Amino acid sequence: MSSIVRAPYPLSTKPDLEETARRWEAFLAGDILDRPLVTVTAPLPNAPKVEPITYRDKHFGDIDEIYDRVLASAEHTYYAGEAIPSFGPSFGCDEIAVWCSAADFGFSEDSPDTCWSAPTVQDWDAALPFRIRREHPLWQRMVRFYERGAERLAGKVLLTPPDLHTNMDLLMAARGSERLCADLIDRPEVIDRAMVSARAVFRELWETVVRAGKMNERGISNGLYSMDGAAVLQCDFSYMISPAMFRRWALPALEEEAALVKHAYYHWDGPGALRHFDALVDSQGLFIFGYVPEPYEHHSDYIELYKRVQARGKAVAVWGEPDEMKLIHRELRPEKTMYATWTKTPAEADALLEWFVKNT
Repeated sequence: MSSIVRAPYPLSTKPDLEETARRWEAFLAGDILDRPLVTVTAPLPNAPKVEPITYRDKHFGDIDEIYDRVLASAEHTYYAGEAIPSFGPSFGCDEIAVWCSAADFGFSEDSPDTCWSAPTVQDWDAALPFRIRREHPLWQRMVRFYERGAERLAGKVLLTPPDLHTNMDLLMAARGSERLCADLIDRPEVIDRAMVSARAVFRELWETVVRAGKMNERGISNGLYSMDGAAVLQCDFSYMISPAMFRRWALPALEEEAALVKHAYYHWDGPGALRHFDALVDSQGLFIFGYVPEPYEHHSDYIELYKRVQARGKAVAVWGEPDEMKLIHRELRPEKTMYATWTKTPAEADALLEWFVKNT
């Protein structure tokens, strides 16, 4: 098996990281050792309660105090299987549109982990090209988050990329979904220009945060998928467009992003996005697909979809409680499935991993 994953950067919170790297290596090569890839976490005994970190905290809170909480949580969590301690300084799904404008986020006191931005593009000719406004206070804060994270988390926790709502999602946040849908029909040549611009923003963003967080030296994690520079890519706007529009504007951008980040994970959000099945699973660079069911559904409701993805050579990520993961495991190809789950105790996590070995 050829080497895909670099030698792991040691983490005190993940003492078996070398073994984890071997299993990631097998998975990325389309191979398997003695079980599928499984990320499972559990609280360590006597773990203190650590307040969750919200978007509002990241936006307004003291950066060092936030990293205190990140470290406290990581040091009292059991990272079993291929789970890797990680943290992402993302400000919210519209952050890239905010950085490319004079906008800011809106918050509600009733929902501190929800935020939004208002569309700013009234005139495409005046708005283009998109560029990250490096003087924007939130961009400067993001860079500080990564720089400080490289210092505070060193040897303990990996940093994750920001929330990559790029390509057409950047256009949607900047223009508004209704007006953007009209523009696709009325001014497709302007959308061509806007997408060229959005693709340039992605490269600048990626290179800046990877450098600021020293992530090329230490590995990059997004909580589910880690080790060699992987990231979560997405295009939630795909829910609103036809397959032809997706192939014209979204797919080339996603493939370009995937070539830059390597072994990309695609966040496939909701049943309306399934109309782009053929384009996505035949794409270059999108390696693993994490479909997001509706709130009342379960991953086990989509076993046939996952089989279709695997039949076309791609991998899938599924998550849920351990019993559901066991059910799905009986149906899917183990070398092309990644499971993400949690247990109440470290002993239960170890027992679950043993179950996967015995039943693979």
